[in-house]
Amino acid sequence: MSQDAAEVHPIKANLVLFAALFANLGIAIAKFVAASITGSSAMLTEGVHSLVDSGNQVLLLHGQNRAKRPPDAAYPFGYGRELYFWAFIVALLIFALGSGVSVYEGWHHIQEPEPLHDPTINYIVLGIALLLEGWSWAVAVKEFNARRGKLSVWQAVKRSKDPATFIVLFEDSAALIGLVVAAVGVWASHHFNDPRLDGVASVIIGLILGLVAVLLAREAKGLLIGEAADPELIADVWQRVAATPGVVEVNHVRTSQSAPHVVFAAISADFADALTMGQTEALIEHIEADLKARWPELASIYIRPEKASDAVRQTRPVAPT
Repeated sequence: MSQDAAEVHPIKANLVLFAALFANLGIAIAKFVAASITGSSAMLTEGVHSLVDSGNQVLLLHGQNRAKRPPDAAYPFGYGRELYFWAFIVALLIFALGSGVSVYEGWHHIQEPEPLHDPTINYIVLGIALLLEGWSWAVAVKEFNARRGKLSVWQAVKRSKDPATFIVLFEDSAALIGLVVAAVGVWASHHFNDPRLDGVASVIIGLILGLVAVLLAREAKGLLIGEAADPELIADVWQRVAATPGVVEVNHVRTSQSAPHVVFAAISADFADALTMGQTEALIEHIEADLKARWPELASIYIRPEKASDAVRQTRPVAPT
């Protein structure tokens, strides 16, 4: 990902979260009211889904705020990964509360179906929810597309170091699909005069949420345990260090993503034997300044002079096209 694509847009990132939060809160209230009036299992499930999504946005905002704390003696590399921790918690909540409650409620409704009621209010609420979720989804898609550039959606998710945007995108996408399933479930239960179909819709919604939760947990886990920086950054750092006069060979470039826009880099390089210690130190300072000017997210750079014959070698990376 280029430097331009990796620029920080905190206002836009928060806009995505706040848009999703306000949309989900309004939708949750409307769905719970409709469920209490009509007894629809699918509507109750959708209400729980929206409430969980609202809580998720609050947790991500909390994680963003906590991650901004400066480094201290206890955490010398900062608190950036706390955002990744809360992203992982969000994935667990989607699975446990969103998916689990939806499947349970749907199965219960299949076993003990409730009498059918006038579905008009369900359709009204679902229509309003589609508009609000669609607006939130459009905001998330716009921000996500601005960041992913020419990458495919899945490539962008895999390479993204900021979980907030793609979590909201996944949540809103699942919510839109869930609304369609809920609408079909309400219609089918009345059309075929079988309230159990409403419960089947709840189970389907729960399975969709479970799949989304697994995907989000997988991505959050990699960031939480120390995923490498973007391949383009690693390849460019290698090339710049290797091209520096006085550097004989680069042995390895190892990185760790400490926050969405904070990277730690450890570089091993073989310097020319003719350089004095003072010249080597000055050259290292020059390399660090050059790298930070090109990649501002390189908050910490450690360069170790090491003979190629003594170092653990790494294959030179190639920037993705």
